[in-house]
Amino acid sequence: MNLPVILVLKPVAIAALALGLAACATPEPRGTGDLGLVVERAAGRVMLIETSGRTALGRVEGLGDLSHAAAVFSRDGRYAYVFGRDGGLTKVDLLGARIERRVIQAGNSIGGAISQDGRIVAVANYTPGGIRLFDARTLEPLAEVPTGSKVVGIADAPGNRFVFSLFEAGEIWIVDASDPRKPLVKKIAGVGKQPYDGFITPNGRHYIAGLFGEDGLALVDMWNPEAGARRILGGYGRGEEPLPVYKMPHLRGWAVAGRYIFLPAIGRHEVLVLDSVTWTEAGRIAVHGQPVFAIAQPGARRVWVNFAFPNNGVVQVIDVADMKVVRELQPGRAVLHLEFTPRGEQAWISSRDDGAVVVVDTSNYAELARLPTASPSGIFLTSRGAMTGF
Repeated sequence: MNLPVILVLKPVAIAALALGLAACATPEPRGTGDLGLVVERAAGRVMLIETSGRTALGRVEGLGDLSHAAAVFSRDGRYAYVFGRDGGLTKVDLLGARIERRVIQAGNSIGGAISQDGRIVAVANYTPGGIRLFDARTLEPLAEVPTGSKVVGIADAPGNRFVFSLFEAGEIWIVDASDPRKPLVKKIAGVGKQPYDGFITPNGRHYIAGLFGEDGLALVDMWNPEAGARRILGGYGRGEEPLPVYKMPHLRGWAVAGRYIFLPAIGRHEVLVLDSVTWTEAGRIAVHGQPVFAIAQPGARRVWVNFAFPNNGVVQVIDVADMKVVRELQPGRAVLHLEFTPRGEQAWISSRDDGAVVVVDTSNYAELARLPTASPSGIFLTSRGAMTGF
């Protein structure tokens, strides 16, 4: 007759066994350098991705209205700060795949930025306008800067500053948040009619605002903001009848390819090329439709461009040396965004109407992966956390 064996453990042995089981259950430690997120705008959630194996790791629900969402990252790459159209600011733990904290800070926000030292998150608001500053660790509110105008084109700048444009007021403001509870404001008036977006160059030296109400851009030297704004590319469409604008272009430091800056022309089937040394026009490149994003591939040899409706199923690739389109891709219907891995070997492209994120090998344009995604829009990788203006 076989009797059951009863194992009696002393407290020390029980503790040792528990520690052993816990060790077995501990997930393998991993870094965050190859992580990112994709906005699933219709579902109010984000899909977590990793670029080494080109896979989806999971999803985080409950982020509210993501119809015009953007994200920035903590300097260690663990946390994403997601800005929603409903005024929500959500801190997402990428390693834990969960919401760390979430606040509704305004009625309608349009993006945000994180300070140079990573301690302050700034949110740009349409309603009621202005920006609000938050502690990056706790999301405690620190200060508010009212503007009386919609805020667009916010970017972080060296010295724990934030720079942005005011759509109705036609101004550019620079906020020094060195003391985040008592921010100092520098106002630059008369920059042009209806600045719609803006960006800071990757070296943090120049801020450029695109103008919707007139042809041209406004340039501010962040080393010498007292000099005000300088008009560049003024009247670039003079004598031409602009087309209806189906989608506003987006501007960011991704447009910089070496000496040149590639800018979508509003209401035209052109990409404008700006010389960042002389600040004069260096060329124009005819493209497939009205460009929305013009993004330089790391290495600065090529610039990838997507387009507004109805020509939004195409991505074109511009060769910087030859200043012409050298490749045309059709990754899916309604391409809304694309993002490169830090060294540029992969392009991640969101196709909203095909419900997919497409990964392309930039050396030969072959499709490497296609991830099912619900109405994908913005793609954001943690490498942005180490870059000025992202």
